[in-house]
Amino acid sequence: MPVSTPPSAEEPSRRRRPRFLRHVLLSGVGIVMMYPLLWMISSSVKPSDSVFTDEGLWPAVFDFGNYARGWTALSEPFEIYLVNSLVIVTLSIIGNLLSCSLAAYAFARLRFTGRKLFFAMMLGTMMLPGHVLVVPQYVMFDRLGWLNTYYPLLVPHFLATNGFYIFLMVQFMRSLPQELDDAARIDGCGPFRTFWKIVMPLCLPAFATTAIFTFISVWNEFFSPLLYLTDPQLYTVPLAVRQFMDSEGQSQWGEMFAMSFVSLAPVIGFFIAGQKYLVRGIATTGLR
Repeated sequence: MPVSTPPSAEEPSRRRRPRFLRHVLLSGVGIVMMYPLLWMISSSVKPSDSVFTDEGLWPAVFDFGNYARGWTALSEPFEIYLVNSLVIVTLSIIGNLLSCSLAAYAFARLRFTGRKLFFAMMLGTMMLPGHVLVVPQYVMFDRLGWLNTYYPLLVPHFLATNGFYIFLMVQFMRSLPQELDDAARIDGCGPFRTFWKIVMPLCLPAFATTAIFTFISVWNEFFSPLLYLTDPQLYTVPLAVRQFMDSEGQSQWGEMFAMSFVSLAPVIGFFIAGQKYLVRGIATTGLR
């Protein structure tokens, strides 16, 4: 009868070594990826004339006044631009969640003529470069009298124009059991009530993922506000930060980096608050 030999004490340590090396490697890569952010934070507390001469991450001279000066350096207090961006982001998230979820529910749970064709056309819009639509959209918004307003930035979000969010929600809704719809139909629920009472509460991870992606993309959007907004009182945060750069070489670097860090704080906070839903939503939508 063969005698089993007990595992040696070196085997657990051998198993832990590759795991430890992976953690060290990932930590090193993470530090490298965070270097631009760390450099920006460091530059935000340096005098403007030493931002590019003081190469270390630890400033030789600290100047925390960059935050106070940057807050009031432009034509309007920086809080105006933060509020403008917050209003646009909030309404954009609401618009995407409502419109894209309704479109996704129709594609994922309802049966109607031409469903596959319309779904393929929707996916095709994801392959269309956005710059191709710039001129037609500008002409249309100009004829509607919407220039120098927030309508061009908000209305498209309420019309389910982003195919990526629709596709993400479609994949999530398809993973839900069809028996839920059948049970709701037996209880007398119509399509909209089934969506509102049954499907929507179960799609929280997909909604959180859409909200996070929308927040980041809209908050950092520079081209569209630059194209449609001309009144400085309506400027968003990216346009406000751009004003710190002077074409004649007199840029306020310290103040600009300080306000750049202030503008990143809402994005970081929103991402941290919803990261668990983001991971769950991406993982679930990738199952099918």
